[in-house]
Amino acid sequence: MTIATDWRLLATGADAAAQRSGVGPQRIVCLTEEPTEWLYLLGEERRIVGISGYTVRPPRAREEKPKVSAFLSAKIEKIVALQPDCVIGFSDLQADIASQLIRHGIQVTIFNQRSVAEIFSMMYQLAAMVGQEARGLDLIRQMQTRLLAIEQAAKSLRRRPRVFFEEWYDPHISAIAWVSELIGIAGGDDCFPELAREPMGKQRIIADGSEIVRRNPDIIFGSWCGRKFRPAHVLARPGWGEVNAVKTQQLFEIKSAEILQPGPAALTEGVEQIHRLIMQWSHEHG
Repeated sequence: MTIATDWRLLATGADAAAQRSGVGPQRIVCLTEEPTEWLYLLGEERRIVGISGYTVRPPRAREEKPKVSAFLSAKIEKIVALQPDCVIGFSDLQADIASQLIRHGIQVTIFNQRSVAEIFSMMYQLAAMVGQEARGLDLIRQMQTRLLAIEQAAKSLRRRPRVFFEEWYDPHISAIAWVSELIGIAGGDDCFPELAREPMGKQRIIADGSEIVRRNPDIIFGSWCGRKFRPAHVLARPGWGEVNAVKTQQLFEIKSAEILQPGPAALTEGVEQIHRLIMQWSHEHG
């Protein structure tokens, strides 16, 4: 990193593009997918020097950037060797990784976004960090405008479906806050809104599957933390035969990369899929 050159660009009245290129961290390691996707959308992918092995968006990131972490673990020495001036992570689940890197003298920024508003806040802050506040705000407004349009379209539903979002199957784990909110925007009602307020998966465990049956969802979305969702697994559950979603075969997978990453994908492709399937359900069963 050439900090001296960067600050001189600012001090000597360089053009705006040159100034932006010298603002903020120049060598970023992203421990999760969402900052990687966002930096690519901002046109600042050149700053990324390492990514999570779970990154699939955008696809070319996997070809262009070295993979240096999983989610709960990271190759600390490999990260240190990349000489990052900022490592970006997500949540208390990566606190141990962060503490190790901090002890190596590396700046670490941990975001902890759990709601739609917090995702937008994270995106704005990261855009500002890399000198792309204006472009970030423009992209954010486009996403917000689309969410408002989806929410408005959902008001035409004669009946809102009850939705069970299953983040894991053994034990059952229900939707986290941003997923629950996006279900609401898309036109559905989360069957377990009281659990969505809980930030940790262990706090959203539904120990007794009969409670899901009792709440009788009209639609079941499965997103098994990177594992393929299998509708046949749900159909075979004892006692689930009378659940509306089972009777009408309304069992759908939303890929984890498109809904469980608290970043751009959830606010675009994830909510679009949920909305499309809810509107389809309304036409056929509502």
